[in-house]
Amino acid sequence: MAETWLVVGLGNPGPRYETTRHNVGQMVVDELARRRGEVLRSHKTNARIAETWLRPGAAKLVLAKPNSFMNVSGGPVSSLAKFYGVDPDHVVVIHDELDIPFDTIKLKIGGGHGGHNGVRDVAKALGTPEFPRVRVGVGRPVGRQDPADWVLDPFGATERQNLPVLISDAADAVEQLVGEGLLAAQQRHHAPRV
Repeated sequence: MAETWLVVGLGNPGPRYETTRHNVGQMVVDELARRRGEVLRSHKTNARIAETWLRPGAAKLVLAKPNSFMNVSGGPVSSLAKFYGVDPDHVVVIHDELDIPFDTIKLKIGGGHGGHNGVRDVAKALGTPEFPRVRVGVGRPVGRQDPADWVLDPFGATERQNLPVLISDAADAVEQLVGEGLLAAQQRHHAPRV
């Protein structure tokens, strides 16, 4: 039987937040679903999901977007992991990252939450921080803007021009992480762009 991976895009629910930096993880899940012709549907775990495959004959993917707000993402993620029998090492969490420049993707397993309340809540709910993460760089605000306000703002005009490529690259990173492992994904996506 093919192994199952739970791929979760963190964000906030509702149209007010759809295009904000904090929701870039959910944008990546939407891209993964689009590539497979899937539509996310309501699930009893307080999330929207689509069951699909990495590719025919390969790993099963459960693509998910919690319906909860970012800071309480752990409940839906934990419920989904239990429902599908997925261990934390097969729960891929995609999230925005202030400490990475915009248009940059980094992958890791475990470590601290770096002040990201969504990641903190997922680690608490799963009982471990040892889960794969695809960290999508949104950069820090210039000047004195509070980072908490920055992530709740929509991407700027210049960023929006490059956003489709960033989302596509992050979706590629998820696929490579699941299909080839962390090291292969890091080697490809941590290298400087040419």
